Amino acid sequence: MKKRHLILTTCLAACISLLSCQQQVPPPPEAVEPVPTERQLRWHEMEQYAFIHFTTNTFTGKEWGFGDEDPSIFNPTELDANQWASTIKEAGLKGIILTCKHHDGFCLWPSQYTDHDIANSPYKNGEGNIVEEVYEACKKYDLKFGVYLSPWDRNHPEYGKPAYVEYYRNQLKELFNAYGPIFEMWFDGANGGDGYYGGANEKRSIDGSTYYDWPTTLKMIRNIEPEVIFFSDAGPDIRWCGNERGYAGPTNWHTISIDTLYAGKSGITELLNSGAEDGSSWVPAEVDVSIRPGWFYHQHEDDKVRTPENLFKIYLESVGRGANLLLNIPPDRRGLIHENDVASLKGWKKLVDQAFATNLAPKAKVSSSSTRGNAPTYGAQNLIDNQAETYWTTNDNQVSGEVEIEFPEEQTINYVLLQEYITLGQRVKSFNIEARIDDQWQTIGEGTTIGYKRIVPVESVVTNKLKITIQDSKACPVISNLEIY
Repeated sequence: MKKRHLILTTCLAACISLLSCQQQVPPPPEAVEPVPTERQLRWHEMEQYAFIHFTTNTFTGKEWGFGDEDPSIFNPTELDANQWASTIKEAGLKGIILTCKHHDGFCLWPSQYTDHDIANSPYKNGEGNIVEEVYEACKKYDLKFGVYLSPWDRNHPEYGKPAYVEYYRNQLKELFNAYGPIFEMWFDGANGGDGYYGGANEKRSIDGSTYYDWPTTLKMIRNIEPEVIFFSDAGPDIRWCGNERGYAGPTNWHTISIDTLYAGKSGITELLNSGAEDGSSWVPAEVDVSIRPGWFYHQHEDDKVRTPENLFKIYLESVGRGANLLLNIPPDRRGLIHENDVASLKGWKKLVDQAFATNLAPKAKVSSSSTRGNAPTYGAQNLIDNQAETYWTTNDNQVSGEVEIEFPEEQTINYVLLQEYITLGQRVKSFNIEARIDDQWQTIGEGTTIGYKRIVPVESVVTNKLKITIQDSKACPVISNLEIY
């Protein structure tokens, strides 16, 4: 009897051990460095937001003011920041970055450090504050608020000298202490040249890499606003895409090595546009482009506003390639977003809504050629579960894999949307998309990088089966989302 009991106990222990082994879920893949910070992840999720260029240039017809403009010319008679915010919200954008000061040095808030500001304009009899108005409108319409304060100042007499850097930092402190949270601080590479400079009317040159002492300035701002994202040609959080025409590269790595990002460096534009597969830092691209030929409003451009179709193309080549879109929408001399711009934005939103109205993927059957540890935890069904934290992945030694999608009936396919789980890094180097047509697999789309998001347009293919093949990756592919339209 004891012997029988021992045998049964041993068998039971073996069965439990076997069952435990079968149910054991392998650990998730190790991250492929570099990876985004939490604030960068939140920035990726915004996808698109608006730029507002508005200053004395709106009234002089210039793009770059000289700095000698009389504040008295700045007099928008119907300014309505709520109209800006509601228009931008209805267009599907998620924030506003306001040019609080452009190169002309004119400030859209009453600054205690200069007379070249809105307090010396006729607007609201010198009692106006457009920064505050836009900030409050953003809160009202649930938009995030960002600021652009030009490092170059063609008005200030001390520009090019140490005293100006102190002035610039004081104005940053004015803004960041008064308005928050500020999601992005935007500063460009326009540094030095001819200007008014307090009446000197001369050209001043600086060493852009050292004059502003950016590390000290950014540390100062980060102490006030820890979650702010810094944009410039060279990051450090997000980078310029290398053009102002509205597109990211068809290959778009979110990674790059910051020490390679210096204006004038050979190949800099191409590098900014594509990023670097072996980049040592996570510095994703932002695509900045204007809805008009200019960055400021000019009446003669009223018939040159981008069409809804052109804005949709820009969307596919920016957001659809893993970059964020910063669309400039300049108010007119009344202080309103012009009717032509409003109409174009509405038309663009309609095109986006129509194109991405019905995701076909949730009704499909999804399977994969392989799954990490054969564990459902990492299965292909995660691609269509609408959960950002789940993903399909393979074993560590597999840098390729296939996912097959079968619909209950034939569907017309126009777009395939893919997202990597970038918390573990950007991995995919190449992929293709095939459709089952006439009992044969035919390639209908292909690409290199995926990253945060990739939208692949296909030409109205009718099929009941799709196959997505990850052909090559830096490590096992980790795909979190699949949508089909």
